[in-house]
Amino acid sequence: MNLLLPGIAAAYLLTFARIGTLMMLLPGLGEQSVSPRIRLAFALLVSLILFPMVRPLLPMQGAALAAPGLISLLIGELLIGLVLGLTVRMVLAALQTTGVIVSQQLGLSYAMTVDPTQGGQQAALGNFLMMLGITLILATDLHHVALDAIGRSYVMLPPDGVLAMGEAAQLALRAMARGFLLAVQISAPFIAFGILFNVGLGVLSRLMPQMQVYFIAVPASVLIGMLILFGSLGIMMSVFLDDIGRYLGELTGR
Repeated sequence: MNLLLPGIAAAYLLTFARIGTLMMLLPGLGEQSVSPRIRLAFALLVSLILFPMVRPLLPMQGAALAAPGLISLLIGELLIGLVLGLTVRMVLAALQTTGVIVSQQLGLSYAMTVDPTQGGQQAALGNFLMMLGITLILATDLHHVALDAIGRSYVMLPPDGVLAMGEAAQLALRAMARGFLLAVQISAPFIAFGILFNVGLGVLSRLMPQMQVYFIAVPASVLIGMLILFGSLGIMMSVFLDDIGRYLGELTGR
């Protein structure tokens, strides 16, 4: 039995390397507001649950148990977890990008607050949409799909110690493009509003040169834009949840 303990410990370490990295980036759990101890405990628990399924997939025979082979497997698992976690984060960042676009169209780009999820100064509307998106992900049980994707990632990317960097780069680029496309789709009403509003202001300034257009434009832009935001917020978040749900479903092979 003592001879089996090093192999079991090494296999569990490899399992934890991928799952722990993913947990640090998982939406709702990988936020700065969540205690690192909670994230670590949850990652250890999920690794323990998935360990019986993952262990037969690990090449833990012969040279793989030696130090060079084990280190290679460990680095490969860390990179896989990092790539998969960052791709999900790139899609989730569409909400922050949407907030920046909406703020620019409404003239609220100067309204900056501290991002409670990742830290740093971000647009206030972007922080609001990000927090709302994470709350809806947890409320609609999409985090269960994310946990399922973690288990099925071993089928898509088996732990053989070799990470296809070309495929990883393509996955990251597709996720980044998807995030920007989703951000433009969600913020499309505000882009249209910004164009029409500024064209109208240009025509008004030509028709009435004596009018101080700036003093009318800023409060009108904020007021109308906030009305559009409150009226379309439900549709915006529905589009976001549908897209991120499809993306997580693609990761699970569904």
